[in-house]
Amino acid sequence: MTARSASLHRLAILLVVSLIAPPTALAQAAGPQAPSAQPGVSQAAPSQGSPSQASGGQAPATAANPASTIAPNGPTATAPISSPTSQAAPARSRREYEIEVVIFRAKVALGQPEDWAAETTAGATVAGGEASSGSGTVGKLLEVLPRSDYRLTPIASRLSSSRTYMPVAHAAWVQTASAWGTRAGFSLQSLGINVPGLTGVIFFERGEFLHLGMTLDYTMQNPPPGLNAPPGTTFVMNETRRVRFYQRNYYDHPAFGVIALVTPAQGPRPPGR
Repeated sequence: MTARSASLHRLAILLVVSLIAPPTALAQAAGPQAPSAQPGVSQAAPSQGSPSQASGGQAPATAANPASTIAPNGPTATAPISSPTSQAAPARSRREYEIEVVIFRAKVALGQPEDWAAETTAGATVAGGEASSGSGTVGKLLEVLPRSDYRLTPIASRLSSSRTYMPVAHAAWVQTASAWGTRAGFSLQSLGINVPGLTGVIFFERGEFLHLGMTLDYTMQNPPPGLNAPPGTTFVMNETRRVRFYQRNYYDHPAFGVIALVTPAQGPRPPGR
């Protein structure tokens, strides 16, 4: 990333943080914040490697983070997400997780033009039915949640009113985790996401820490102006991040991005969390 790209990235982050992040996030944008502890997950040992893979083997200038204050090498701690007010949610196992994503595209390019023809289609393993046992455990999709259970609706609404971003998909579901390194996940279609030109897999793994990753292809007939991408260009996102409960995680690309939230599927959120 050039000095100009990095400067553009920082300015864009501050611009969008001021649009949708809570007031305290503006102060957080000036520097990193110590991560909060994750329930049930040790913080003592280092994480498995989970590098963000830039398209075409490069580190492209990215669109700003519209969810929280994100450092170049990964997410920082963010303000907690409030849970649904309903008290009728069933109790669930600590090994089941709620995952919610908002996929959005940029209306204008905040990065610089690249050689998009060098990108290759992303690929991942699609999980099957019941989870198996052993080191190769594959997660199971338990339930696709209704819109009334979404927690990221306020962020999606702010993106809708933004002049820079446009949400294209919003979904939430409950699943068990796959084993670390399997990259076995669920197709967007199985999660209730059906957007023309958008395909791929989202996978959730548990090792010593929790990781959420995705391999997505987005073919756009009208790419964001300024990216020097012809109509019909396929943009590729292939990223994995370590995640903590109740914290927003941002997956970025010059053309589109994803905001994700992971919470333990235990019914209503405990007081004080």
